[in-house]
Amino acid sequence: MTESVFELSSVTVSFGGIVALSDVGLDVRRGEVVGVIGPNGAGKTTLFNVACGLVAPQSGTVTRNGRVVRRLKPTALAALGMSRTLQGLGLFDRMTVVENVMVGADHLARTSIVAGLLGLARSGADTAAIRDRALATLSELRIDEYADLYPPSLPYAVRKRVALARALVGEPTLLLLDEPASGLSNAEMDELGELVRGLTSRMSILLVEHHMDLVMSVCDRLVVLDFGKVIARGTPDTVREDPAVLAAYLGDEVDRDA
Repeated sequence: MTESVFELSSVTVSFGGIVALSDVGLDVRRGEVVGVIGPNGAGKTTLFNVACGLVAPQSGTVTRNGRVVRRLKPTALAALGMSRTLQGLGLFDRMTVVENVMVGADHLARTSIVAGLLGLARSGADTAAIRDRALATLSELRIDEYADLYPPSLPYAVRKRVALARALVGEPTLLLLDEPASGLSNAEMDELGELVRGLTSRMSILLVEHHMDLVMSVCDRLVVLDFGKVIARGTPDTVREDPAVLAAYLGDEVDRDA
């Protein structure tokens, strides 16, 4: 079995008297795409926030490359070889596209890229190298023509790719994707699916998504949540044929003959 590069074990999270996650576990293996699905309120966002350090569980462990990570914080993700996208794009409207992407490589610079771009500090000698890296990432995602434009002037699908480029520029080995297909057309989702599968040669991916066609086409394994508990897990074909999952979550959205 391929080694696990990320694992959540027996994770429980409560907000007041509401249990958002109850004894939840999942693992992501090297070069794999693992999807988390479930209806609104199932606990997907809470699970994702635990994975990226925004929410601390009351119990359970987070393990990265075989080592337990205690008190995981978002600021520690880059050092752990992890990166994430946001449900909201989180782009800086007054920075160009390439500058937005450069922010994702701030941890690689000796002098803060962000401070330099904002004029709060002198740009370091490695700024040019990071700009080249950002341009290469934009080219990989086929949006380098927009490098010197500002996000508000761009179509939504392009801005989504800019946000993804920012997550990729730091060369993570584990990418956390939060609803990457939201707001995309079917054709754009197909392109996203091809892109995600192409990334697995150099990273593992944890994907939270509600578009079932995308999930079924790109994920190696799925974890299904309902009311904060795991009710099913396995390959897309296994989950596709699970009567309880079909009835509760997938309905007619997935063509069983696909």
